[in-house]
Amino acid sequence: MTKPSRFYVMGAECFSQIMNEWFPMPVHLLEGLFIGGQRTREAIGQRERLLALGSLTAGLTHELNNPAAAAVSATSALRERVAGMRSKLKMLAKGKYPRASWEALVDLQQRAVERVAKAPKLDPIETSDAEDAVSDWLEDHGCADAWQLAPVFVQAGLDPEWLDKVFDMVGPEMIEPALRWLNYTVETELLMNEIEDSTTRVTTLVGAAKQYSQLDRAPYQVVDVHDLLSSTLLMMSVKLHGITIVKQYDKTLPKIPAYAAELNQVWTNLIDNAAQAMNGSGTLTITTKRDDDCVLVEIADTGPGIPQDIQKRIFEPFFTTKPVGEGTGLGLDIAWRIVVNKHHGDVTVESVPGDTRFQVRLPIQSQNQENPEES
Repeated sequence: MTKPSRFYVMGAECFSQIMNEWFPMPVHLLEGLFIGGQRTREAIGQRERLLALGSLTAGLTHELNNPAAAAVSATSALRERVAGMRSKLKMLAKGKYPRASWEALVDLQQRAVERVAKAPKLDPIETSDAEDAVSDWLEDHGCADAWQLAPVFVQAGLDPEWLDKVFDMVGPEMIEPALRWLNYTVETELLMNEIEDSTTRVTTLVGAAKQYSQLDRAPYQVVDVHDLLSSTLLMMSVKLHGITIVKQYDKTLPKIPAYAAELNQVWTNLIDNAAQAMNGSGTLTITTKRDDDCVLVEIADTGPGIPQDIQKRIFEPFFTTKPVGEGTGLGLDIAWRIVVNKHHGDVTVESVPGDTRFQVRLPIQSQNQENPEES
């Protein structure tokens, strides 16, 4: 939005005369320029952090919703399977099996549950062949809807040879209710595994958010950079969709004293820039190693690269190559100030088309007055 404006233009000679004769005006002007610029950078920097936080929060909400919805759906299906199991158990009870047969059938049920955890992972072709074999067996033994039972048995690793044991135990009259009872048993086990996986995913995401924010920890502490990188990558997983992530971590690196939450902001800015440069397709490589008395974290992407003539300017405040409205030009400035000013480290960049590398060096020994707390 534009409005009519009026500017007062003063000639250089007149301005110079005023600056010389009206002292301390020069001091006030320079002070105003410095403080005003500093406040502007702080305000825009805060906005940059809030925008990044909002984006990460939206991604985290999306990531949490998926496993939560899966757990709810699996719980509902589990309730139906348990009800079906009770019904089939009632039908089996009418068969008036001797105690030994019941014990053998329950033992078979337990072994079916154990096979679920040990079931081999099959590729699509192997799965299709296995389902055909099981389906043929079920049809040969008079089981209706074999196409519904076969995928569940295959997923649990139950093959025709195993089903033969069930047939020998219960006989032709009760084979179908026995198999459906075992089918419900396998399904309940698979659904419980799905619920466990979903809730574990939720717990992992919440833990990553807690690690990323560092809200319950001291600002300055001794940390493992790999933990910080992992939590940042997990928080940014939505933005990194379609990008191949390669981790080349040196796990022997010592922990370092750092402002953990602010280092996470550094990783966020660098990884976000890399993701935008690759536009959803490419390889993000994160490398950690020791470099003399520093820990080196290198974040590399396969984007188009940074032109040589602007590489020296990319850490300047408000400098950006993005279109108007898409960047403030403070992301790398914030990262530089956190690493250099607060951690007494260094940030450099090397870039050619297809290979851009940001290298962050952080001192292993504390150079701050504060005493870091062990995390």
